[in-house]
Amino acid sequence: MLADPRHSPVGAPVRERGALAHNTGNQATGGIWTVTGPGGAAVLKHLTPAGDGRADWPASPDPRHWNYWRREPIAYTSGFAGEYGRDAGIGAPALLAAGDRPDGSVELWLEHVEGTPGTSLGVDGLAEFARRLGAVQARSREVLPWHSRRFLRSYAGRHELGPLDWDHPAAAAHWPADLRRGLRTIWERRGDLFAIAEAAPQTVCHLDVWPMNLYRRPGGEFVLLDWSFTGTGAIGEDLANLIPDTFLDGHQDVALLAEAEDALTGAYLAGLAETGHRDEVGTRKAVAAAGAAKYCWLAPMMLRRLAEGRGLASANYDAAADAEVLERRRPVFAMLVRWARTALET
Repeated sequence: MLADPRHSPVGAPVRERGALAHNTGNQATGGIWTVTGPGGAAVLKHLTPAGDGRADWPASPDPRHWNYWRREPIAYTSGFAGEYGRDAGIGAPALLAAGDRPDGSVELWLEHVEGTPGTSLGVDGLAEFARRLGAVQARSREVLPWHSRRFLRSYAGRHELGPLDWDHPAAAAHWPADLRRGLRTIWERRGDLFAIAEAAPQTVCHLDVWPMNLYRRPGGEFVLLDWSFTGTGAIGEDLANLIPDTFLDGHQDVALLAEAEDALTGAYLAGLAETGHRDEVGTRKAVAAAGAAKYCWLAPMMLRRLAEGRGLASANYDAAADAEVLERRRPVFAMLVRWARTALET
């Protein structure tokens, strides 16, 4: 952890209570810990321009890059994260302290948020969040120099996976032929899906809205964590992330997928309408295109791992056996195929 005691808002000595789950492959993240000191508890997040991680998660010095390593410190220190959804009851952890380390990296000391984690929110709770998010994203907002641009294309389009066996026996045992054809279409027409999402009305998005980045305080306010990607995106792009990502790693029972899709989409549209945006057809198309595009690489990556004899379990979030992962993701992939057909055929 190596916290710099000069920055500590909880006093010294600082004691680590435990590392928090996060994407350890991201080169921009040196680590995230819950810490305590004489003054209480906090979350310490270490951001770095050259941390350990995978080559496909490079930290960037470019303020417009999808993984600009200083974006989250700026989001907090400028007040952007806290103000983004305040009027609609969506907040961010309070910034307790921030500072540079001698090696040029940055420490963020954030409030240790108490409440219900997004992984434990039911469909009704997630729908209420979606309604508030729609109300926020219908409003015009200034695009700032450090906001990411064309996130979908740069994040999801960066994967180069080579030839794929779309009929791999392990996948075929769980994914019907029509589903595999649909997933292949998403992969091969990802450029078209990126273009459709980019042609939709744009707003300023969080761009990593999923249950692991969401809390609800006892008083009802929602709290969004991890502002590392925030920038321009399509109306509905955050919703298109939240719906599938609630189920892909087993955070909610996939049997609730259809109910959640209907409830969250309806709530988001209602939130948009509250603030004057009433293009339901266009918004649904944007959600469909953005969602299919965001996960265009996931099924192909799974096929690549199967072909190489590597397991499908995620070291960070999902330790399930291959068969469980393949079966759980089947209805989510079926939804994404349906979304892609909606976007490409209209």
